[in-house]
Amino acid sequence: MKFRRQHAVLLLAVAAWNVFSYATFAKNLAAAHARGEDRPTGYWVAHIVLIIVNLVIAGVLGRLGFRAWRATGSRSPAEIDAA
Repeated sequence: MKFRRQHAVLLLAVAAWNVFSYATFAKNLAAAHARGEDRPTGYWVAHIVLIIVNLVIAGVLGRLGFRAWRATGSRSPAEIDAA
């Protein structure tokens, strides 16, 4: 598969969306804990693990997107199609 600039943009957009949505989720989860919501420990642990895993995925996608962006930026579209 050949990476194009559009692939890089998609990877970076998904990474940014993951960071935004899970950072918001983490903020809301922390606020719920601070309010003293009565939930089982498993609830808090499961959601914290979910947040961490998705932020790691965002980091991986962001790194791939950035590398794809750099790799496709130095060549013209004709050079990319010819490769």
